[in-house]
Amino acid sequence: MNVLVVGGGGREHAIVDSIRKDGETRVFCAPGNAGISSQAEVVDLRANAVEDILKFVEEKNIDFTVVGPEQALASGIVDAFAGKKKRIFGPTNLAARLETSKIFAKEFMLRWKIPTASFKTFSKLNLAELDLYLKDAKYPVVLKADGLAAGKGVSIVDSYHDAKDEVEKFFVKRVFGVSGESIVVEEFMSGTEASVFAITDGKDYVVLPPAQDHKRVGDNDTGKNTGGMGSFAPTPFVDDATMQKIRKEIIEKTIEGTRAEGFHYTGCLYCGLMLTPDGPKVVEFNARFGDPETQAILQLIDSSVLDLMEASADGSISSYRLSLSRSAAVCVIAASEGYPDEYQTGKTIEFSERMSGNVKLLHSGTKFSNGKLVTSGGRVLGVTGIDRMGSIGRASNLAYDYLRNVKFEGMFYRRDIGRKAIELESRKEVQ
Repeated sequence: MNVLVVGGGGREHAIVDSIRKDGETRVFCAPGNAGISSQAEVVDLRANAVEDILKFVEEKNIDFTVVGPEQALASGIVDAFAGKKKRIFGPTNLAARLETSKIFAKEFMLRWKIPTASFKTFSKLNLAELDLYLKDAKYPVVLKADGLAAGKGVSIVDSYHDAKDEVEKFFVKRVFGVSGESIVVEEFMSGTEASVFAITDGKDYVVLPPAQDHKRVGDNDTGKNTGGMGSFAPTPFVDDATMQKIRKEIIEKTIEGTRAEGFHYTGCLYCGLMLTPDGPKVVEFNARFGDPETQAILQLIDSSVLDLMEASADGSISSYRLSLSRSAAVCVIAASEGYPDEYQTGKTIEFSERMSGNVKLLHSGTKFSNGKLVTSGGRVLGVTGIDRMGSIGRASNLAYDYLRNVKFEGMFYRRDIGRKAIELESRKEVQ
């Protein structure tokens, strides 16, 4: 079987790594990265070059395509493949609006009574109304760019003065371009974050182990939002009762709503959640696997991940049987100095080749230059520790112990990934 994975980050490396477990599968990746090149045949095609990718699929007799990044979905890759009757994992352009437009997603949740923060939407055409709203707002509030912003188009502001500065970034400085021409102003929700992935064929679904992402760039959740500085799974903060609420009040209502409104949703429905005192509420939807949650979650799945994605595309999720290990996994991102703002690339990466089977080095932003492995992105590597007996603390230790072997100029990483879960785990062990 020939499989193409579209994308070139840590999420795609984790997906390639999982597919390789299926044995007789020939894996291609476009555009891939240096780490992926050791496990798949990399193809020099941009992830959103839809026509070129489709041509490659036809020429190479690719049996199945897996879409990683949101930009490719927004470019209509699934629609183009459907037109040529090519099998592909992911939602259509219309269905992906749950991620590509925050305004659409919020209004969809309002229509279907899916729990989320209260909100109002504004554009540069009604700045006076926005200013009045911000003057009377109860702070903190959350400002979100309507369109795609690589996980960075979100600001939490504590005062009217700070809100005015952020509004200027959206509408005057246009730091998010067209993505920030309309914004959502949301009620601030407090609680514990969680990420839940539902793999669906538009009717039935399978839920993967819940994870937690760490969005802020600094320890103790300080600094700017990023694409994600680390993750762990499963999160102990999603118990059985909470998961039942997530299924009934969020996942099933979303699938029902997409069918009723005529945009059949297939692929991965990423539910970014806040576990509030009033129950789980949606922070955001994504239309694909999350990064870096995928690097942790896929380590917990014993059954075939490729079979799961095929079942989503083929409409046979009801017959798929998910098998999970007892493991826990912690992924820590090694990033370039300056990220999530400006950063330099081309820095030589050094690391120990000696690695146990309980650690995975998944590449996010790497390439080869003059025979050397160098940095090519803000997020460079994801070191994932895996404890087979389910201890988040031991998985964390494995990840951080290996990180001592990784070096490149300007490298930094958070040192508290999974800390709250580890503290909870420790308290339970004492009891």
